[in-house]
Amino acid sequence: MKKTIMTLLAATTLMLSSCLTTGMGTAPTASSNNNVLGNVLGAVLGQVLLGGMTYGQSGILGSWNYNAPSAAFTTSQAFTKAGGAATIANMASSLASNYNNIGINRNNTSFSFLADNKFSAKVNGIPFNGTYAYNPQNGEIALKTATETIKGNVTKTEKGMGLMFDAKQMANILQKEGKVSNTAAVQAVSKLAKSADGARVGFELTK
Repeated sequence: MKKTIMTLLAATTLMLSSCLTTGMGTAPTASSNNNVLGNVLGAVLGQVLLGGMTYGQSGILGSWNYNAPSAAFTTSQAFTKAGGAATIANMASSLASNYNNIGINRNNTSFSFLADNKFSAKVNGIPFNGTYAYNPQNGEIALKTATETIKGNVTKTEKGMGLMFDAKQMANILQKEGKVSNTAAVQAVSKLAKSADGARVGFELTK
C-alpha cells in the first residue's frame, strides 16, 4: 500500500509539474503549492464520486476545515473520457489560484455536520446554517438553508473529505452563501466545473 501511494505521489507530482509548465491552467502561488499537490494525490485515490469511496452516515459528522481545492468526476467513464488524473491535476491547480484570489483559507471556510441532520458552515468567512440530507450509498448530500437547497457530493480523499458541486451549485456556495464579490474568480471556478462532462469542484476538508 505504501509503495502504491508513493508511486501515485510521484506520478501526480510529474503531472502537476507538466500542467504548470505547459500552460495548462493557472499556476498557484508558492504558499498553496503543497496543498495542491496533497489534494491531487487525494483526488487520484478518490477520483470517482458515484461508485467510488465515500463515508458512512456517521463518517461525515464533526467539524471540517478547508485544506485544499478538490476536483472529481461523477463516474469512472467521465473521469477517463476527460483525461484522467492529468485533468484532475490541472483543475486543482486552477482552483488553487482562484481560491487564493477570493481569499478562501482554513480559517474562514469550514463545515460542521451534526447527528440531528443540522449543519453550520462558513465560506469566505460568511456563516450560514440549516439542515442536511446525506445518502451514504452514493455520497450525495443536500444542504438546505433558509433560502435554497444546495446539492453536492461527498467522497473520501487521502487526507479527509471532498465536498464538491456542479457549476451552478458551486457558484451558489461562493456568491449567495459566501458573498464573494470577485465575480471573475467565481466565474472561473464555475467554468472549471463545466469544462468536462461529469466534473465536480469544491473543497477538500480535514478535521
